[in-house]
Amino acid sequence: MRPAATRARAPLVQCAVVSRPVAQGAVVARRSVGYPQVVTRQLARKTPLAELHCHLGGAVTPAIMWGIAHAQGIRLPTKDYWEFRDMITVSNRRARSFDGYLQLFHWTELIQSSPIAVERAVYEVVGGAYRKNNVTTMELRFNPMKRNRGGEQDLDHIIAAAVRGMDRATLEYPVKPGLIFCLDRAFPFELNEIIAEKAIAWRDRGVVGIDIAGPESATFRVADYRRLFRRARQFGLGCTVHTGEAGPVEEIARVVELLEPDRLGHGVKAAYDPRAMEMIRERGIVLEICPTSNLNTRVVSSWEEFRWIFDTFRRSGVRFTINTDGPELLKTYIRDELATLGRLGILSLEEQEVAAATALASSFVPNVSDVPLAARAPAPRDVVEREEA
Repeated sequence: MRPAATRARAPLVQCAVVSRPVAQGAVVARRSVGYPQVVTRQLARKTPLAELHCHLGGAVTPAIMWGIAHAQGIRLPTKDYWEFRDMITVSNRRARSFDGYLQLFHWTELIQSSPIAVERAVYEVVGGAYRKNNVTTMELRFNPMKRNRGGEQDLDHIIAAAVRGMDRATLEYPVKPGLIFCLDRAFPFELNEIIAEKAIAWRDRGVVGIDIAGPESATFRVADYRRLFRRARQFGLGCTVHTGEAGPVEEIARVVELLEPDRLGHGVKAAYDPRAMEMIRERGIVLEICPTSNLNTRVVSSWEEFRWIFDTFRRSGVRFTINTDGPELLKTYIRDELATLGRLGILSLEEQEVAAATALASSFVPNVSDVPLAARAPAPRDVVEREEA
């Protein structure tokens, strides 16, 4: 397990007093409801950031996805670009739910299902994250078996294409990217084992870890993956698991105890389980928090519940990072996430800096400190987006 980064105690922002939720997902009445009127200072754009939880299927801009789909001759359900954009991004017209969120990946994964598409997607995500947010360490996760059209495409060609996309981005920008392969809860163990073995085989070419993702499945058992995760660690891969999101709270402790991950994807429900919190703190496990994603899927009911969750993490000494999950699909960026948490008084500027430093320290990508600091402040995102238009 990687050494834990020293966490500085930052002053808490007491702008609203919130009672502890009496049940999972429910918050009792608070004594004050006002948000702070003074906007918290934001992180300087020269501050390098690490994005640790970002799915390839939710990270490519709709315009690029539109072009890739047409270049490959994929028949889309609409010939109107704006309808297509709504189809692959969150929308106020679409009911928010965890299953609804996962359905958005249907078309993005299909469009990215070829070596040419995967290479372009990875290249665009890594380069775009640097230009728009000064993200110098980008961990992109995806399931290569969901990009080979049920075996029609060769799995190694899909992986090689993703590596080429990273290589192209590193030639053009001062970045350190890495790939995380997602095992799927709905897959049979045999398929997930193949994905893990591919991660081991490609570990010297930029694959840095494995993950378990996907919707809840009656056939999935955490204990079945104990040996597989131990083998991945023996070959130097980082291990993270989606848990503490849509599944039962009790799963978090089982995942920590049986799989011994370095990090947990989301993990917000750990705040409701003191035993899990203690295990996470003792083992130095880092949480990959994705605020906007959790609100969209209704895993977290409101920013006020997030206020209580972050307060609980701080009191328990649990380290966390801030991520997007899928910036283009959710129409947010990592600096937007940090700015919102600061504006609402949930995280002070000092706590945002600690979260950013924790992300760099707990990245599976080696030698992230080798990336040179920007000599001048990067241009604001709106300037970059105008240039790209």
